[in-house]
Amino acid sequence: MALPVALDAYGADGGPDLVLEGARIVAAEGIPIRLFGPSSLDPPPGIELDPTNEWIGNEAEPVAAVRSKPDASVVRAAAAVADGRCSSLVSAGSTGAMMTAALFALKRAQGVHRPALAAQIPVPGSDGTPLVFLDAGANTDVRPQHLIQFAFLGSAFCRPVLGVEDPRVALLSVGEEQKKGRADVVEAHEALTGAEGIRFIGNLEGRDLLSGEADVIVTDGFTGNVTLKTLEGTARAVADAVRAAARSGPVASAGGLLLRPALGGLRRSMDPNAVGGAILLGLRGVAVVAHGSSTPEGIANAVRLADQAVRERAVERTGELLAAAGATRDALREEPSGTAER
Repeated sequence: MALPVALDAYGADGGPDLVLEGARIVAAEGIPIRLFGPSSLDPPPGIELDPTNEWIGNEAEPVAAVRSKPDASVVRAAAAVADGRCSSLVSAGSTGAMMTAALFALKRAQGVHRPALAAQIPVPGSDGTPLVFLDAGANTDVRPQHLIQFAFLGSAFCRPVLGVEDPRVALLSVGEEQKKGRADVVEAHEALTGAEGIRFIGNLEGRDLLSGEADVIVTDGFTGNVTLKTLEGTARAVADAVRAAARSGPVASAGGLLLRPALGGLRRSMDPNAVGGAILLGLRGVAVVAHGSSTPEGIANAVRLADQAVRERAVERTGELLAAAGATRDALREEPSGTAER
């Protein structure tokens, strides 16, 4: 019998009841769930409740909170994965607390310098396969060896989970030329060019992020997090502007009615709930960070992502690729003055 997915009921903007609704959706599909949340929840068959009234909010300092609150929902959920009672971890709560709890409990995978948060970004006009973008915020300061390993982590995730057999991998930079960008990007570009086990296509600029030219785009966590939030804000602003223009007069309203089916499809393709959340790559287990603003379907998709990553042996296959390509920690050693791991 399959192990249940450990699902943190706290942290989502809609509260534990919304998370429970998402859990109901996937439980009806046969994915077992262990829900870590308030005892007041009344889960149906297929969902086991592990009651706790303690949780970690966004305002808390992640490391201190995880260490001082062993009964917090996300801490207990991560521990359940680490001790083999659950298959994977999903939380829509504090991203920092989730990443900290997952790193403390699950540990880094063998050969990994630093885990990276990989976000899936829907690409308009694509065949439905999202762009994998990392790091989305786990490591604000990186060295060339981290970027190199992020490239392999993203590529390894794409193959089993997204079904992209030969993913195209690029570095995000200020120019397409090999020597453009910060020193760490230039050095990573040189190392990835011609590397075995990966299809590296060079640099991409920010304007080409959603062009469909790459399946995986790699950057540091600071740049990645700012880029993601910029994309989200731009998407909202454009959607609001389109709605306002469609209501500006009778002719515009008539045009808006004609465009509504196409615009509705575009909106659905860009909806972050469609991909569920970001996955923390480079751990010994599977951990998915769902959007705080998730709908029940968004929670369900985050659970589906975690379940699929487990079934497709994403962690094991990532380790195999890193070892085969010579991209492990020992092969890409830290410099003596390297930044301490967070």
